[in-house]
Amino acid sequence: MLPLFGDEDLPSKFDREGLAKKLAALRDQGIYIGGSSWKYEGWLDQIYTRSRYTVRGRFSKTRFEQECLAEYAEVFPIVCGDFSFYQFPSDAFWHKLFAGVPRTLQFAFKVPEDVTVKRFPMHPRYGAKAGQENEAFLNPEIFQTAFLNPLAPFRSQTAVLIFEFGAFSKSTMEDGEVFLQTLHRFLKRLPKGEDIRYAVEIRNPEFLTPRYLSMLAHHGVAHVYNAWTKMPPLADQVAMPEAHTANFAVSRALLRHGRAYEEAVASFAPYTEVQDPNPEVRTAIRDLVAYARSKKEKLYVFVNNRLEGNAPLTIQSIVNDDGQD
Repeated sequence: MLPLFGDEDLPSKFDREGLAKKLAALRDQGIYIGGSSWKYEGWLDQIYTRSRYTVRGRFSKTRFEQECLAEYAEVFPIVCGDFSFYQFPSDAFWHKLFAGVPRTLQFAFKVPEDVTVKRFPMHPRYGAKAGQENEAFLNPEIFQTAFLNPLAPFRSQTAVLIFEFGAFSKSTMEDGEVFLQTLHRFLKRLPKGEDIRYAVEIRNPEFLTPRYLSMLAHHGVAHVYNAWTKMPPLADQVAMPEAHTANFAVSRALLRHGRAYEEAVASFAPYTEVQDPNPEVRTAIRDLVAYARSKKEKLYVFVNNRLEGNAPLTIQSIVNDDGQD
């Protein structure tokens, strides 16, 4: 087998064309690596060309946010749409989103929290719903009608749908067995098909049990290998044979183990450079790539700025010197 990746230091100059070529070669093997979002001004002069967003001699934040995804697609084969977690996008939104990018760009979308939150957090943005039980929690009809069906025209560009569950308190979800049974009832009622892929991301480490993983495997739903504050380290999850629960895999490299999200934002924004290299997570992702290659299965990897400080540089390091032509 061809050698995987080297462990060289990050290059002093960002090689945009070289990264695009390496990611395209991996894509041709069914391995898709991209960002967990894309609207970052910190990526200007790396992924983004500043002059493309200049209006009358000044950088236009509005133009950048409206148009930068098309330039993102010149480098990366896939992106994760975090935005869909916060609302059910309208039909008009979906059509505008897909019309503005090449058909080659694949998406992962987070299922709206209106499906995955059991009790709405006490936060001003939830208004009158704050602190209330969510009657739509894991409701398959609402998921299908409000989210899956509107996405149907764009299924060829929808790689995977991710059900992200925040950490449940004991008062909200009694234990992992209750969650397992609730999720099982939900998953068995979802539409199935070769062109529909589901993945589940949990934030309660005690829920990550053999029974839980066996349930996901029963439904052909992927466990999201996630680098997150309180979850087991990514390498530990990757080393669990039973965690490979579908004929494809999904990984989200979000945070260093033990680091809070707010701490990462405060430390790393505006995300222009790697500030805290994480060789353990890089190696774990390389191991997932090697496994996907050996099994000839699809792999979807999403890297967040909050992992090391700058997702493009992290990704460049992961794929550097991978032995591909």
